[in-house]
Amino acid sequence: MSERYPSMLRTGAIIVCLAGVAALIGPWLTPFDPAAQTLSLRLAAPSLAHPFGLDELGRDIFARVLAGARISLYVGVTVVSVSALVGTLLGAVAGYYGGLVDDVISRVIDTLLAFPGLLLAIAVVAVLGPSLAHVLMALTAIGWVGYARLVRGQVLRGREFEYVQAARALGAGTARILRRHILPAAIPAVVVQATFGMAGAIIGEASLSFLGLGVQPPTPSWGTMLNGGRVHILEAPHLTVFPGLAIAVLVLGFNFLGDGLRDWLDPRGVSASALRER
Repeated sequence: MSERYPSMLRTGAIIVCLAGVAALIGPWLTPFDPAAQTLSLRLAAPSLAHPFGLDELGRDIFARVLAGARISLYVGVTVVSVSALVGTLLGAVAGYYGGLVDDVISRVIDTLLAFPGLLLAIAVVAVLGPSLAHVLMALTAIGWVGYARLVRGQVLRGREFEYVQAARALGAGTARILRRHILPAAIPAVVVQATFGMAGAIIGEASLSFLGLGVQPPTPSWGTMLNGGRVHILEAPHLTVFPGLAIAVLVLGFNFLGDGLRDWLDPRGVSASALRER
């Protein structure tokens, strides 16, 4: 493996781990309540007491960024877990059985892929109403498609392997063949897809919250913080700079992690990279 990819993998893992630890121990990193207001100090610039400054209601931005990290990671983990589970099951069924089952599932996938993902999520949340639960539902409704398409392709390839055909000839059931012989080969690809899915879910939640369709005040969310700070962007740019940096750094960390994992788990990709460098 080239030196570039281990460094990307380490960098991404460090960023993600630091974000996760900061989100977990956030209440102990700052003495301020993210919902506590000090109106006399509203829009105060960063200082030793408030390293990220105060927002338009006098709330500590550092405390709110840490609280927002918990929301973002919770959304990412929940959406990716449910999407990967549903997408893997449907993709495996479609790829293994083929025929009418494959046609029905594939047409549903094609239909969902025909719409921009964020636009479809906005439509779902607009119909159901703004809330964190509805954000999770909307992002999951569009998130499983990528996993299903990926696993379907892996299963279509894997079901033709000789050892799979031998297991079928020996009377092994469908569930056993999928669980023991086909799906394990697809797990690395699903893991890589999940890391990129985490980044997409974080951006999706922030986008919906920025539009007022996601997490509702006073619950801290990076998207709502950006929305609240945009009207003060000239007089108090720190209101948008710090939550914006938090989104960018965490998404970059997951993208680095995904790129590193993809190169590490795919020997063919490693070979291709090495050949290009030579």
